[in-house]
Amino acid sequence: MKLQVHGRTAQVYTGGKAFDAALPCLVFVHGALHDHSVWTLLARWFAHHGHGVLAVDLPAHGGSEGPPCTDVESGADWLLALLDAAGVRRAALAGHSLGSLIALEAAARAPERATRLVMIGCTFPMKVSEALLTTARERPWAAIDMVNAFSISTHAAKPSYPGPGMWLHGSNRALMRRTLAAGGTTEGRNLFEVDFAVCDRYRGGLDAAARVACPVTMVLGEADQMTPARSTRDLAAALKARVRQLPSGHHLMAEQPDEMLAAVRQALE
Repeated sequence: MKLQVHGRTAQVYTGGKAFDAALPCLVFVHGALHDHSVWTLLARWFAHHGHGVLAVDLPAHGGSEGPPCTDVESGADWLLALLDAAGVRRAALAGHSLGSLIALEAAARAPERATRLVMIGCTFPMKVSEALLTTARERPWAAIDMVNAFSISTHAAKPSYPGPGMWLHGSNRALMRRTLAAGGTTEGRNLFEVDFAVCDRYRGGLDAAARVACPVTMVLGEADQMTPARSTRDLAAALKARVRQLPSGHHLMAEQPDEMLAAVRQALE
C-alpha cells in the first residue's frame, strides 16, 4: 500500500490483506538497512488474525521515497504522520533495533496513541563502535558482512526462515546490499552510515521512557552481540518493561521466527 507522508510516497506492507483502519492496528518498524520484508511472517499472521497491519519501509528504504531520517526524533514524527495518512488513531508499535528507538520515541511523543510498545533487539544508548562507523563509511559492503556476522548467532539456524534450505546470512546480506544500492547518499554519506549514525547519536531514550504510558515488552537475543541483553537494564527499568529473552542473535525475526511470533502475540494480549 502507498501513502503520502510529508509530501513523499511511503510504502507499507499490509500482510497480504487489505488494510482496515477499523481493526486493532499493529505497526512494524525495521532496523538499519532493512525494509518491511523482515516482518513477513509476523505481518501475515497478525493480518490474518484480526489486525490491521502496517509494516513500513522507512524513508529511502524499500519502496519509500527519501531522503532518509537523520535522527530518531524525525523518524518518530514520520511514523506518527504515517498513522495519520492511514487513518489510524491508536496502534501497537513494534520495532527492531533502530526501529525500536523510533517506536519508543513515537510512543513518548504521542502516548495517547500507543496501545502497546514492543522493542526487539534494542538497547539504550545504542552506541556504534567507531571502527564499524568508519567501515560503514569507507567500505559499506564490508560493514554489511561484519554486521551479518555479529547479528546471527548460528551458521545454519534450523528450522530456517523463511523456509528449509534458506541461508540466513546470505539472504540478510542480499537484502542489505539491495537497500544500500537503492538508498543513495545524503550529505555525501551512504544509507548504512546514516542509519548507524542515527542509532549512535540518539540521547533521548530515558527521557522518552518517562513519557511512555502503554505496556512495554522487550524481546532480546541471549547471544546478541549488537545490542547485548545485559545493556538493556536501565531502559527496561525505566519503562517497567516485561523482558523476554530468546536463544538468538540480533536478527531475532529470522533466527527464531516461531518464538518471535509467540512473544509478540503475548505482548499484545
